[in-house]
Amino acid sequence: MLRNKFLICCRKDHVKCDKIYLHFGECAHKINEIGEGCCLMPRKSRATATWIRIMYIFILFLVFVIARISSEKIAEGPAEEIIAGDSQRIPAAEGDQKVIGSIGEHDLAVHFIDVGQADSILITMKDAAMLIDAGNNEDSQLVVDYIKGRGITTLDYVIATHPHEDHIGGMDAVINAFEVKSIIMPRVESTTKTFEDVLEAISNKGLKVTPPVPGTKYPLGEAEFTILAPNSEAYEDTNDYSVVIKLQYGATSFLFTGDAGFESEEEMLEKGYDLRADLLKVAHHGSRYSTSMEFLEAVQPKIAVISVGEDNDYGHPAPETIQRLRQAGAKIYRTDESGTIIATSDGKAIRMLNP
Repeated sequence: MLRNKFLICCRKDHVKCDKIYLHFGECAHKINEIGEGCCLMPRKSRATATWIRIMYIFILFLVFVIARISSEKIAEGPAEEIIAGDSQRIPAAEGDQKVIGSIGEHDLAVHFIDVGQADSILITMKDAAMLIDAGNNEDSQLVVDYIKGRGITTLDYVIATHPHEDHIGGMDAVINAFEVKSIIMPRVESTTKTFEDVLEAISNKGLKVTPPVPGTKYPLGEAEFTILAPNSEAYEDTNDYSVVIKLQYGATSFLFTGDAGFESEEEMLEKGYDLRADLLKVAHHGSRYSTSMEFLEAVQPKIAVISVGEDNDYGHPAPETIQRLRQAGAKIYRTDESGTIIATSDGKAIRMLNP
């Protein structure tokens, strides 16, 4: 008669029990008494309790896994934050994230192309496009393919910030591959073959180089950019010849600094230029010889983008520069960590995207 039943003692003091309390707070009425404090329970009840325990543990594990995956997706999502045009951070609303293929025709997009320890920035605005620098020689095809991949056949402006190979290496390939309406280069020469290749490509296309004149404004679709540097005829450091421009679209602004060093920064400060910008392209790959605290106080960037190669031989970006950027309150993005970085603007806010 005791088949399919089991014996359980539920009270240490052997007081007779009316109910048996299970692990999950459930209770089962006494089926039969065997002795003081002991009750007979069906084996089925024991099996049910065991399965409840298993299901409870499984549900806890499932919740943990889902929470972990969700947090990783949030961290790696295409729109980490939105920077308003008045430099106020506002949270990215769910469903407000844009994918690269759906950038609106009225939006401005800035592509910080991952060219390693070099610079190349593609800017598109409706039907207009411009390129600032073109990476190393070995990046030529990469840069050309990236531009073509956006359906671009004409570049309204090409800016070679200064004649270093990591900025103009792929420039001749770009000039040969696209229709170029205007090319801006500083008044400084180089004896390298890379520089000569660029001049040859310019000559073959019948183009005329436009020197950068601070204060000059150029239209780019509905946006506009202004030349801010160089401000001297001669520098000891070629990096200080870098063409610096500020791009304005609605209430949003971007500052592109090439490899400009402390001397060029000081000149821009002395000239009293409006350097305030929501996004700063950090000069010289984050070198310790650029991006002074005084300069950052004038720019007040909320976003800082560093184009830099992974494990490079120069120690870029310098710890001092990173510290200054953090002190200035800028959120830092690096191509050696994120690959190509894209910022879009609708004239009201800047959205940071991953391709």
